[in-house]
Amino acid sequence: MRLHWLLILFFMATLANAADLTLQQAIQGPQRSKVFVERDAARHPLAELEFFGIKPDMSVVEILPSRGYWTEFLAPYLRDRGTYYVAVPPKDNAEGVEGKDVFRQKLSADPAVYGKVLVRELGKGRYDIAPAGSADMVLTFRNVHNWVAGGFAEEVLAGFYQALKPGGILGVEDHRARTDVAQDPRAADGYVRQDYVIGLAKQAGFEFLGSSEINANSKDTKNWPKGVWTLPPSFALGNQDRARYAAIGEADNFVLKFRKPLQ
Repeated sequence: MRLHWLLILFFMATLANAADLTLQQAIQGPQRSKVFVERDAARHPLAELEFFGIKPDMSVVEILPSRGYWTEFLAPYLRDRGTYYVAVPPKDNAEGVEGKDVFRQKLSADPAVYGKVLVRELGKGRYDIAPAGSADMVLTFRNVHNWVAGGFAEEVLAGFYQALKPGGILGVEDHRARTDVAQDPRAADGYVRQDYVIGLAKQAGFEFLGSSEINANSKDTKNWPKGVWTLPPSFALGNQDRARYAAIGEADNFVLKFRKPLQ
């Protein structure tokens, strides 16, 4: 009997290692764009997704993927065993989001990689990102400041809560604001306080599970002339002091993990 259980534990450990290897292989795959691969050193995708606890058989929703940094490896990773939704800006969204048309073209241009991606829409007043209670995980990377600026962050988080299963995970990354000043209600510089975002998520009903310093950057003093967009990859000042901002690197970012309570 003891040998039987040892074999079961060995098999389970082997499956877990295989899942981790699959994620690493997806991140290192030939479908990745060179410009995105170069950002891996700043964004730490493997470590971040492992922190969130992603598995290849999950139903996962990625929120506002912009030009598809995460999509390039989430799509092949989830293709065979999981379900992968991307919530993109509505086509009739007058405000628009940078890269939304490029992203749609990216999906249609390579059906072998992206043919199983399920596209939903997310914008002000439109939060149906997946069938209610169906998602194991919702992931949003550097988007919360936009919803704070637009005045509808609470509604977006309520939409996430509705889409997730009980016990489902919400993973959030964004630019971390200073703690010695109050949160700007417009988030005009692109930064949001970590405690402010935790408060918003708790208000929506989520449990806070923890944070990671994977994407911390102590060089980011958060007082730039064009806000967070002064830094790479945006370089909002163009060539002005470009070497200086390149040396600082991408912004100081928090990584937060929440859970929809079990019911």
